[in-house]
Amino acid sequence: MSTGDRRVVAVTGAASGIGQALTARLAASGRFARVIALDTARGEAPGAVWRVVDIRDPVLAGRLSDVDVLVHVDVDRSPETDPKERRTYNVRGAQTVIACAAGAGVRSVVLLSSASVYGATADNPVPLAEDAPLRAEPDTSVAGDFLEIEELAASRLHPGVRITMVRPAALVGPGVDTVVTRHFEAPRLLKAKGVEPRWQFCHTDDLVTALELAAHGDVTGAVAVGCDGFLTGPEVERITGKAGFELPASLTFGTAQRLHRLGLTPAPATDLHYVVYPWVVDCARLRAAGWKPVHDNESALQALLEESAGRHAVVGRRVGGKEATMATAAGATVAVIGAAAAVRRARRRRRL
Repeated sequence: MSTGDRRVVAVTGAASGIGQALTARLAASGRFARVIALDTARGEAPGAVWRVVDIRDPVLAGRLSDVDVLVHVDVDRSPETDPKERRTYNVRGAQTVIACAAGAGVRSVVLLSSASVYGATADNPVPLAEDAPLRAEPDTSVAGDFLEIEELAASRLHPGVRITMVRPAALVGPGVDTVVTRHFEAPRLLKAKGVEPRWQFCHTDDLVTALELAAHGDVTGAVAVGCDGFLTGPEVERITGKAGFELPASLTFGTAQRLHRLGLTPAPATDLHYVVYPWVVDCARLRAAGWKPVHDNESALQALLEESAGRHAVVGRRVGGKEATMATAAGATVAVIGAAAAVRRARRRRRL
C-alpha cells in the first residue's frame, strides 16, 4: 500500500463519460503516483494504467491491492433501462466496490450519488443544507437507487473505509440522459399549480472537478455539487423559448403513475417531482475548499438544450416530433394524458 502524498487512485467506469473525464484529469494532475482505470473494456485515458474487470464481480478485490483511493462513478441513470436491472446494476456495484475496497485495504472510497436523495417536495427549503434529511421515495426510481446506495454507505459495515458521498444537482452535459433532461425535450414545460419552479443544474465538467477534490480528500462526508443559485420558471421559459403549462399536482402525478403502471412511460410518477418541485442544494463543503463551478445555471441549461436538440419527449417518453407537436396543440391536460395514446399508436405501428 502506498503512503503519503504519492497515493494510488482508481476510477470505475473509466472507459466513458464522467469516469473517462475524471481518469484523464487525475492522470494529468500529477498529484497521484498512479491512476488506475477500471472498466469492462479499455478506453482512452492517457497516463492511466488499465485493469479490465467487471466491478460487480468480487474478483475486483484482487485489482485493488495497491490502491489507496477508489472513486466509483459507474452508475446507470437512463430512463430506458429496466428498473429492476438498473437497481441491480447500481446497488450491486456500490455494494461490491465497498466490500472489495475494505478487503483490499483501500482507505478511502468516493461514491457518486445524487442530490435527488434529498427528495423534491413543495416545502423544501431553498437551498437544502448538505446535512438535510434524505426524503426521497424508496421506490423503483433512479433516486430510489441512490437512496439505497447511501443506506449501504451509512451502515458502516466496513468501518475501516472512509466513504465520501458526492451528490450533484440535476446533471447536464455530453451523454447525460435522465428524466430531467427529457423534461426539456418536451414541447412545453410542466408546472404544478401553486408551486414556483426553482431550477439548479450541475454540468459534468464541474462534477469532475468536485470528484477530483473528493479523491484528494479535500472534501469529505456528504458533498453537494451544483451551479450557484437557481433559475426561476420565467427565466427557464425565456432561455428555452418554451412556454410552461400548469396542472394540479394530483392530476399530474395520478395520471403519470397510471401511465407508468401500464408500461407507457419509463419512470414512476415520483420522478416527475424532480421537474416541478425544488431540490436546490447548498455546496458549502466545496466552497470551503475553494471550489467554484465553471458553469452557471444558464450556461448549463444551454448545454442541455444543445445536447437534446432534435429530440422529443412527452412525460419522459421519447416520441416523434409530429406526436409531440400534436400533444402541444391539444392543450395542457391532453399533453399529459395524450402521451398514452401516442405510445399506443407507435406500438400498433410496430406490430403491423
